[in-house]
Amino acid sequence: MDELDALRQVRTTLAREENPDRLALRINWRSAPPPRPRRSFRILTVSMMATATLVAGTLAAISLTSDEDRPVRLEKDGGPHAPGNALLVAATNVQKGPTGKYWHTTRITGKVYAVGESATDHYKVEARTRYEGWTDRSGTSCFTHEDLAARPWTVRDKQKWQKAGAPMKVRVPTVEGQGTLFLETGKGERTCRRVSDQRFFGMTPEQVAALPTQPKQLENVLLDLKGDWEAYAPKVTRQPMRALRGEKRVRALSDVAGALLARALVPPEVRAAAFRMLATLPGVKAEGETTDLLGRPGVMISLPVETTIPLGLSTAPRQLGTYRRQWIIDPGNGTLLAMRDLVATPPRGSRKLPPGDDGKPRRLTVGSQPDRFHKPGEVSEYEVYEAAEWTDTAPN
Repeated sequence: MDELDALRQVRTTLAREENPDRLALRINWRSAPPPRPRRSFRILTVSMMATATLVAGTLAAISLTSDEDRPVRLEKDGGPHAPGNALLVAATNVQKGPTGKYWHTTRITGKVYAVGESATDHYKVEARTRYEGWTDRSGTSCFTHEDLAARPWTVRDKQKWQKAGAPMKVRVPTVEGQGTLFLETGKGERTCRRVSDQRFFGMTPEQVAALPTQPKQLENVLLDLKGDWEAYAPKVTRQPMRALRGEKRVRALSDVAGALLARALVPPEVRAAAFRMLATLPGVKAEGETTDLLGRPGVMISLPVETTIPLGLSTAPRQLGTYRRQWIIDPGNGTLLAMRDLVATPPRGSRKLPPGDDGKPRRLTVGSQPDRFHKPGEVSEYEVYEAAEWTDTAPN
């Protein structure tokens, strides 16, 4: 099973035994266990749920070529525009990709925290984790993870950090209390953890490999998947995805499609169907060309999200801002390069939370938000795929 499946199982098992607040704390990826009074805990970064978006705006037209071995490209010099073309180009090109013995991914997840007491004197630090995985056609997988040193987010942030004395650990706020980020880490040995029952949202490797290669049929299969698809809810509720409506359904479909494109062991034809399915969904926006954090060029497509918390992993609202979720794809080879969440409106106001372990009332406040000093358009968290490819090279 994958990371999210495992956490969902933990959450389901504990649902009858714990109140929603304690449950949210137990399964929260973004932090260590709740701190004792006047003590801080180490921040553990979280893998964003792999997400997908689609194009509803206009992009340059597809330029067809007579050479079957050359990838289809987006037209650069004008021509008719049509919605969804970047995803359709990606679908065309992913079908030409080679296959191998293993589906191999290397991804880096990051979350950006504000360090400081005010908007004028703060600087930003990113907490990072690297994950690497190999999955063979039987579904047997091998995964590693490595906590990377936190680091200042921009050149200006580095200058402010140096002016503050270049501390090797910094305190940052979280919903559970003060946490600690370490700007240096030990050189630990990475061990590949083998998993023999790798599942994709409950589907076996055989079921995943047999997913439909037509976009509408693929959508129908995904809509039948049962899970806890709410961004947050007072209790665990497993239901088919098709029970959702509007933006909630688009969010859930795009999350699953993103995981399929980035991590699932599926034939190229199924990946192509996922891109084509996304191109038909409502409520998304094409935002032109960009580069990811590794400097790779791609096309950016986005949708609004109520919260960046992975679906089904929190029973209480834990954010006070709003966000835009972006994919960065390379249409030329049909790959997902990165995902990132940008602040749309900064955190503001407050919200009631379920009582804590002591039974006392609690409120979510701006002071507890890692992105409390972010401006609109600034990155809150991200996931970058260094590699997402078929390979014949076995894990060490």
